[in-house]
Amino acid sequence: MYLRGKLEERTTDWYAQDTKGNVWYFGEETAELDPHGRVKNISGTWKAGVNGARAGIYFPVNPRAGQGGRQEYYKGQAEDHYRVRSVTAHVRAPGASSAQAVLTEEWTPLEPGVLDRKYYVRGIGTVLEQTVKGGDERNTLVAVRRG
Repeated sequence: MYLRGKLEERTTDWYAQDTKGNVWYFGEETAELDPHGRVKNISGTWKAGVNGARAGIYFPVNPRAGQGGRQEYYKGQAEDHYRVRSVTAHVRAPGASSAQAVLTEEWTPLEPGVLDRKYYVRGIGTVLEQTVKGGDERNTLVAVRRG
């Protein structure tokens, strides 16, 4: 992640798709960097199967309103949950627009009072992510390159 042109966080995420089409989240390697590019901390790093960490379904094959679950679990480090709000949401961003977006609400008990909404578009992925409670973070897809 870049902030004001400087790399602040470097993350590698591990995903896999099962034979039914569900997308699973198996962990992440996160490094927060100081202004000189040196690793400050690796808080939030986890791998399924290590120290009790478990994979979770990041995105179900056939999402439906009301469906939800745990996306990841590593006690005290990674405990994200989701619930599908709509499968026909309207979203507009510089990189993509759709009237058939999947809208989810996502939260973690590690950050009580914080709620994010994410819009996913088929064939693209996350188009818009916005904190709607407990913060003001917003990430928007600005471009899609195919090929």
